[in-house]
Amino acid sequence: MSLPTLAPFAEVALLLGMAAAIGLLGILIRQPLIVSFLAVGLIAGPSALDVVRSNAQIDLLAKLGIAVLLFLVGIKLDVKLIRSLGAVSLMTGLGQVAFTSIFGYLIGLALGLDHLTSLYVAVALTFSSTIIIVKLLSDKREIDSLHGQIALGFLIVQDLVVVLAMIALSAIGIGSQADGHGGGSVPVVLASGLAMVGLVVIFVRYIATPLTERLARSPELLVVFAIAQATMFAALGDLAGLGKEVGGLMAGISLASTPYRETIAARLAPLRDFLLLFFFIALGATLDLSLLGAHVTAAVVLSLFVLIGNPLVVLAIMGAMGYRKRTGFLAGLTVAQISEFSLIFMAMGVSLGHVSKDALGLVTLVGLVTIAASTYMITYSHQLYAVCEPLLGLFERKGAPRETREEAPARSRLPAEVILFGLGRFGTAIGLRLQKRGVKVMGVDFNPLAVRRWRKLGLDAHFGDATDPEFLADMPLQQVGWIVSTVPQHVTGLSQENTNATILQLTRSAGFQGRIAVASHAASEASTLLAAGADIVLEPFQDAADRAVELLCGGQEAGRTDIPEIDTEGRQTI
Repeated sequence: MSLPTLAPFAEVALLLGMAAAIGLLGILIRQPLIVSFLAVGLIAGPSALDVVRSNAQIDLLAKLGIAVLLFLVGIKLDVKLIRSLGAVSLMTGLGQVAFTSIFGYLIGLALGLDHLTSLYVAVALTFSSTIIIVKLLSDKREIDSLHGQIALGFLIVQDLVVVLAMIALSAIGIGSQADGHGGGSVPVVLASGLAMVGLVVIFVRYIATPLTERLARSPELLVVFAIAQATMFAALGDLAGLGKEVGGLMAGISLASTPYRETIAARLAPLRDFLLLFFFIALGATLDLSLLGAHVTAAVVLSLFVLIGNPLVVLAIMGAMGYRKRTGFLAGLTVAQISEFSLIFMAMGVSLGHVSKDALGLVTLVGLVTIAASTYMITYSHQLYAVCEPLLGLFERKGAPRETREEAPARSRLPAEVILFGLGRFGTAIGLRLQKRGVKVMGVDFNPLAVRRWRKLGLDAHFGDATDPEFLADMPLQQVGWIVSTVPQHVTGLSQENTNATILQLTRSAGFQGRIAVASHAASEASTLLAAGADIVLEPFQDAADRAVELLCGGQEAGRTDIPEIDTEGRQTI
């Protein structure tokens, strides 16, 4: 069934209405939004209503969304952390590509595919979707975590492999059709990449800060400039053969050192989410269900290989390099799907006459299964880890020497009186005030950058995940009187886990007998947290309002003139 051809504006309006309706239905039945948006693309695509006719307009919006998404990732990158993670990113990225290519090829032969088709399918299975993974990790607030940064690193390695694969096909004469990837020879691409890196270095060194200071006088102009920076660098990266993703990422890095990066990121986040809707619609609309029935058995086998094999090889490599099994597991889940570039790569093979349309249908079905399944796997990664954890001991070296958890033995000797989980602005303010009163505080956060900021303030901080039972088992819980959690609750439609409730359950299960205070921004949540075992529920806005009224009505002095405020970059202000 297909609807009459609509004008582009009416078509986009219909797609937005469908996205809102199906997205709402998905939330009501607790489904990830990405799955809902892919469903919109499938329903609107050629296999159902066939209303997606303005392909050029939708593709343009999708590409803008990709540029803005990677720009926002780049603008928040901690360059020092990325440099320290370069080895593990390179090893896991190349190791996963080699593993998937070799064993994917052998599985293809075992399934009865010819040698060339098996090779194409194997290469297509190596690509993971940077866009989907970054979106999921960003929504879960895990893009800044250790496993998020490692995953981002090896996804960049994968993107470079995509570039090389497209270049290889462009030598045969068809690569330039593949969405602009692979536009030149290897030396030309390398030279162009070095030129872009040099441009970013010069821009950061001499231009970025003074320019943004002037632009910040008009917030609207600052936003326009940021979008222009993202799209121009994405276009340059595309022309250079590096791809829009790498260009957008470098655009964000060029502004990451400015004092306005948080403002830019906050302003562009809603635009990113709106534009990425069209990316998922366009992806769903490219999936032709009429091609999917020929190789169901082969698709199931290859899907299981991607969903299980790829995470296991990442877990094994990271374990061998000294990372904890939890970090390896969470990072490994991010490669449990194939990419939109997998479909582009197979379509190029069809155009060259190397593979048949049945092979494209096979990879399309694998893409549909793995993208949907991995979305759930990443969304509920912590619950999945809890189920699989007893089986993962083989993948962790004793002591996990590469992680900051190597400090765990010393931690048990620290005479802390309060353990504070969540080192954001609220948590930092509490920590500084407790320190002023002579209370010894140990801070914990799974964001390495937040831990570094606390240490710069002279506070004791450690990297760790408060929802990890093994980590809590190493904490000196019997030596402290209070546990305070200021970890925020983010309801995004992708993750419904109540982190504070999890912390309450795990700390009590670990034998903690002291008192627990948790922060909540929702009054309706307070009774639930108290019932779960909290002694005090801190409501920052309500508590601040009560204190403000007390001062306004002639209460005692605020008594905080010598406590520094902490801005979003971790800097002290008076």
